[in-house]
Formats: sequence, C-alpha cells, structure tokens
Amino acid sequence: MTEFDTLAVRAGIHRSQFNEHSEALYLTSSFVFQNAAQAAARFSGEEAGPVYSRYTNPTVDMLQERLAALEGAQCCVATASGMSAILACVMCFTRAGDHIVASHGLFGATVQLLNNWLPRFGVTTTFVSPTDVSQWEAAITPSTRLLFLETPSNPLTEVSDITALSALARRVGALLVVDNCFCTPVLQRPVEFGADIVLHSATKYLDGQGRVMGGAVLGKRELVYEPLTTFLRNAGPTLSPFNAWVILKGLETLKLRMQAQSANAVRLAEWLEQHPRVERVFYPGLPSHPQYELARCQQASGGAIVSFVVKGGREAAWRVVDSTRLMSITANLGDVKTTITHPASTTHGRLSPQARDQAGISEGLLRIAVGLEGAEDLRQDLERGLSA
Repeated sequence: MTEFDTLAVRAGIHRSQFNEHSEALYLTSSFVFQNAAQAAARFSGEEAGPVYSRYTNPTVDMLQERLAALEGAQCCVATASGMSAILACVMCFTRAGDHIVASHGLFGATVQLLNNWLPRFGVTTTFVSPTDVSQWEAAITPSTRLLFLETPSNPLTEVSDITALSALARRVGALLVVDNCFCTPVLQRPVEFGADIVLHSATKYLDGQGRVMGGAVLGKRELVYEPLTTFLRNAGPTLSPFNAWVILKGLETLKLRMQAQSANAVRLAEWLEQHPRVERVFYPGLPSHPQYELARCQQASGGAIVSFVVKGGREAAWRVVDSTRLMSITANLGDVKTTITHPASTTHGRLSPQARDQAGISEGLLRIAVGLEGAEDLRQDLERGLSA
C-alpha cells in the first residue's frame, strides 16, 4: 500500500481470531499471559505484545501504525491529548539546563507550558519570529536541544520554512519539532522537509467531529519509540482505547474532509479580503499572504483556518462573534462544524499583553476554523455581524 487514500482506511489493521471487518475496540486494562515466563518476557521487553493499556493496547497500536503511515514516519506514540504529546516530547528530549528555541506563533497553552512550567525544572525557552530564520540562528546557545514550531501558526497562519530550520537544527545538533495540527498529513508532511519530530493534537482534524481528545508524537523509531513509550509507562498520559478507535474512524475520511474544508476556506478568505469592514486577512492560500510562495511549496493547499482583523477592535470583533447564528462560538477547531473565536480573550487570553502583541494577537483578530457547511451560508453568517 502506497496511496494516501488506501493507507487511511487500511493501514494498521490487525484482526483478532474472530476476523472482524471494522477495527476491534479493546476495552481492557490488562492482558493475560500464557505462563509466568511469558509474563516476565513481556514486562522486560524481550517479547513484543500487550502488557498493560497504559502503554500497550492493540486499538491504540492500530491508530499509531496508521498515523505513522500517513505522515511517512517510522514510528508513532499516541497520547491522551495534544498538550500531553507536547509535554511528553519536551520531557523525553530535554533535561535541566537545556534550552529551547520556539516560535512565538504558538497555541496559548503551549506558550504557557514553555514559559511558565518548564523553567521550574530548569528548561528555558527563547521565543522568535516563526518566519525569520536569522532570529532562530541568533537565539541558539550551546545548550539548545529543540527548535519548536507550528506551521501554519496559531492563529495568524504564518508559514515557517521547515527545510531551512531543519538544516539549522542539524548544524547545531538540535531536534526540529513541528506541530502539524493545522495541516495534517493530507496537506503537509514535515518529515519530508527534514523535521525530526512531528506532533499532533488528534482532538482536531484527525478525529474531525469534535468528539474525543488525543495526541501523537511521530519520528524515526530509534528516536521516538523507547523514550516515549517509557514516558507513557511511567507518567501515564495515556490515550484511551475508545478515543483511539474514534480517531481511527476519523482518519478514514481525513482527506475528504480536509480538501472540502480547505475549499470552503479559500472562498471565505477571498470574500473577507474584499470586505470594507475587514482590515486584514491571514490565509496561506491567498497571494497577499507574506509566505504564500513558501506555503505553495510545503502545503497542498492553504488549509481550513482563516483569521482576520475586524476594524474597530474588540468591540467590533465581539459584535461579529455575537451576531453569528450558524458558526459555533468555541475555541476548538478541526470540526466539520465551523467554529469562531476571539483569540485575545480565549486561546491566548492568559498571555501577557506584551506576549500577545509580540505574537500579533490584536483585539480585532478573529479565527475561523471552516467546516463543511455551505460557503454561502457561512458568508451570510459573518455578514450579519460585519454589517451591523
């Protein structure tokens, strides 16, 4: 199997003795061994096989294999959420005294983790522009272990040059970590551009219907498998088998959803760019986007996230949000239902005003995660607030 469409529905299937067609859901905490010798071999790692669902479960294994196949990675370790995937990555690949260089265009909770929690354990972070490679290079220190970014960024859809940052990481002996949540492997495969580690919040597009939470860390097997599995075993941010099964079902339609939602997003972004009440639109699929050409090289399309600045600041932005009747007012994204949020008061609300300014999160900024509704209905829903 080589085609994405085939891998999305067939990769990672392991049938039980009942030869079921749909992937089996293994709701069990532990597994029974044939004898004491096998138990010892499983616990020591000498024999492959499930031991305890905190770190080995057949349903989770199927998800891991399928997602690795779609990303073009050798190995995937699934976690309880996207944030637990980020935490697991940092805990496994840094130690006290180490340093991280990160994009300031990150999800608010990621910034909080890097800025407020990790320094308690001796790991520091320098934040730089996601698009200026020279800033990344200038921030490198002898103790830098990770270069960390989202591309496109949240919520301004800034596009980072993965190839250039990969070359920089190799030159200084660091690992390049790319959060691929916005694009998914349908639109972008960071491993092909040199990323060492790829992260996912499976809660978003991989599930695709806002049902469950999950995360994943992917990369070369010798880099990812042993440390991440050990971390799960000892720390326990475990993905439940049920959530893994739901996400497996989501992967089957991932390509269809991403293509359709991206097509909707282009139409909405083009209309917003011409609206007199809109100051600026951020969307990698528009020629006006600063990294439009880079996005065309790295991504199959502009994606399904559209951000824009409403003239009039917070008051005008909130009026647009409150006037919607179709879009869901929630900070989640990746759903087939379109969502709208005001980042400065929600996803990035806990950041300091200075940090928000540095990240370009203005009071007039709105982020839309475009779903599968009719594009004309979405346009009319926004027009209600914009013309108020």
